[in-house]
Amino acid sequence: MLREGKEKAAGESPWVIQDGWTTSRVDLLSLVPLAAILALVCLVAAFVWVVDRGETEQHRTKLATDALWVEQTLRFQLSIDEDMLARLALDAAGGASVQVLEARERLHIASNPEVLSIAWHDAAGRLIRAVPGLSGDEDGRLPGLILRTGLVLSRPVYGDIADDTVSFGLAVGGGGVVTATVSLPLLLDRHIPWWIAEQYGVRLADTGGTTLAARARRALDAEALSHSISFDPPLRGTVLTITPYKRPAGFLDTLLVAVIASLALFAIMALLTLQRSARRRRRAEKLLQGEIAFRHSMEESLTVGLRAKDHEGRILYVNSAFCKLVDWPAEDLVGRLPPMPYWSPDRMQETLGRQAALAAGQARPQAFETGFRRRDGTMIDVQVFEAPLIDAAGVHRGWMGSVIDITEAKRAARAARLQDEAMARTGRLVTLGEMASTLAHELNQPLSAIAGYATGALNLLDQRQADGAMMRLAVEKVATQAGRAGQIIRRIQDLVKKREPRLDPLSLPDVIGETVGFLGAEAREQRVVIETLLHPAPEVRADRILIQQVLINLIRNGMEAMAEGRRQGDTLSVTLDTTAEGDVRIEVADLGHGIEPALAEHVFDAFTSTKPHGMGMGLNICRTLVELHRGQLTFRRGAVAGTVFTVILPAQAKAAELAAE
Repeated sequence: MLREGKEKAAGESPWVIQDGWTTSRVDLLSLVPLAAILALVCLVAAFVWVVDRGETEQHRTKLATDALWVEQTLRFQLSIDEDMLARLALDAAGGASVQVLEARERLHIASNPEVLSIAWHDAAGRLIRAVPGLSGDEDGRLPGLILRTGLVLSRPVYGDIADDTVSFGLAVGGGGVVTATVSLPLLLDRHIPWWIAEQYGVRLADTGGTTLAARARRALDAEALSHSISFDPPLRGTVLTITPYKRPAGFLDTLLVAVIASLALFAIMALLTLQRSARRRRRAEKLLQGEIAFRHSMEESLTVGLRAKDHEGRILYVNSAFCKLVDWPAEDLVGRLPPMPYWSPDRMQETLGRQAALAAGQARPQAFETGFRRRDGTMIDVQVFEAPLIDAAGVHRGWMGSVIDITEAKRAARAARLQDEAMARTGRLVTLGEMASTLAHELNQPLSAIAGYATGALNLLDQRQADGAMMRLAVEKVATQAGRAGQIIRRIQDLVKKREPRLDPLSLPDVIGETVGFLGAEAREQRVVIETLLHPAPEVRADRILIQQVLINLIRNGMEAMAEGRRQGDTLSVTLDTTAEGDVRIEVADLGHGIEPALAEHVFDAFTSTKPHGMGMGLNICRTLVELHRGQLTFRRGAVAGTVFTVILPAQAKAAELAAE
C-alpha cells in the first residue's frame, strides 16, 4: 500500500522532481489534439481538391466527348448535303431533265432548311438557274475559288464564309458547276442535339476569334472550361467551340458542401474542445498528483498511526507510523482479515466484540483504549480513535483509525498519581504538625473532664457517700469524654494514614460544620470568628477526609493571613451554595492582607509560600485533591480586602457521568 501511494505520488508536484523525458512527453501529448486538427484540415482540403480535380477531369472529358459529338454531327450533315450535290451532278450528267432535278432540289431544301439554295453555273461561272429562283439582286457569278478548284476536283469545294453562309460546289460533266449555299446558324440550330444544346453554347468562329455562327439558349460561363475543335476542313479557318452555361448552384451541391463544411467545423470544434479538456485534465492530474504526494508526505511524517479498514475488518491502508508502532511491515497487514497479528491474546474476545459492534453500529466517531502486542512480543498501551470512512459519493465504506501509543503516558500518569498521593500524605503530615497545639487543646478537654469525673467519683467513694445513680452518672460522663477523645484520635489517624480515596455520597454541610468545630480552638487563639453561611446544596461524590484536608488548609491559611499584619476585620466566612450549572460551590473568604500581585500566577505552584517557615505545598496539594474529585480551585481578591478561595465540585449525578466517561 505504501508503494502504491508512492507510485500515485509520481508526477509533477512540489514534492516530485520530473526528468526531461517526462516533461517532453507531456509537451508532446499536449500537441496531439493540435496535430489532429491540422491533419483533419489537410485531409478535408485534400479530399475537396481530389473531388474537385476528379470532377474537373470528368467534366473536361465529357466536354471533349460532347464537342466531338457536335463536330461529327455537323460534319455528317454537311456530308449529306455534299452527297446530294454529287447525286444531282450524276443525274445531270446522265441526262435527267431540269424539272426532275429541280424537284429533287426542292425536296432536299424542304428536308434540310439550312440549305438556302442550289444553283447551276456554266464553265465560265455564270449562273444558269437556281432553286429557289433568283431574286434579281444577285450578280449570279460563282466564287472564283469554287470555279477554279471545283472544275478540277471530283469532290466538293467550299468557298469563303460570308453573311453567316457558306457555299460549296461540285463539278458537273460537260463543264459546269452545281453549288449549294448553307446557313451556318440554321445548321447549328437544326443539327445540334437537344441534350447538347441544353448544356452548352456552340460557337463557330474564325481564327481571329470572330463569331461566325452561334447557338446558345442562356448566358455562357466565362470562367468555365470550354473545348475547341478545328472545323477546317470543311470550313477553312474555322474553330468549333462549346462552352457550358452558367448553372445556378444546385441544392444538393450546396447541401453537400454545407454538410462537409459543417462536419469539418464540428470536428475542429470537437478537437479544440478535446484539446482544452485534455489541457484541463492534465492540469487537474498534476494538481491531484501534487495533492497526493503532499498528503502522502503528511501521512508519512505523522507520529500518529493511521489505519483504514472496511466493514469486515480488512485492513485497507496503514502508514509508516502504524507499522513502526506494531513492528509489522505494511505488506503483511494490508488486505488481511481479523484476527490481526498485533492483537493482544488476552483481549482477543474484547477486540472481536468491539469489531462486531463497529460493523453493526452507526457511523459515528468512537474512542477506546486497548493493548497491542508488537512483533517481538512486547505489550504496549494504545488509544484508538475510530472515525467513519466516507468515500466521495458519501457512502460509509469502513473506519479510519488513529492510533496513539500511550504506554509512557500511562506509566507517567501512574507515577504522577503515586506522587500526588505521597504529596497528599506529606501535606497531611505537615498539617498534622501545624495542628499539634490544636490537637493538644482538643485532647486536653476530654482528658481533663475524664480526670475530673474520675477524681469526683473517687472522692465520693472515699467519703462513702456515693450512691448508684451518682456513680453511674460519673461513669457515663467519663465514657462520653473518652469516646470524644477516641473520635479525635481516629480522625487524626484517618487524616495521616495513606489509603486509596473513597468517593462516597457526601453532605458538605456536615463536613463544613465538623471542620469548623475542629478548628474552633485555634480560631479563638487567633481571635478569629469563623462564620458559616450554608445554603441547600446537593450531595457530592467525594472522600470525606480529603475534603476536610482541603477545608482545613484553606481555613488555616485564611486565619494565618488575618493574624499577620493589619487585618480588615475578625470574621472568616465559609459559604456553601450552588452554581448556575448545578455544581456545588464552597467559598472561604478572609479579611487578611491579600496575595501580592507578583505571586498571583504562582499561588498553586509547589514550594510557593508567603509564610516565613511555610513549605509552599498546602495550596498545591489542595488543588491536586480538588482536581482528583473533577473539581476546580480558584481564588480572587475580596470585595473589601483579603482573598476568596473558591472550590467547585460537581454534584453527585454529574460526577457519576464524568466518572463513566
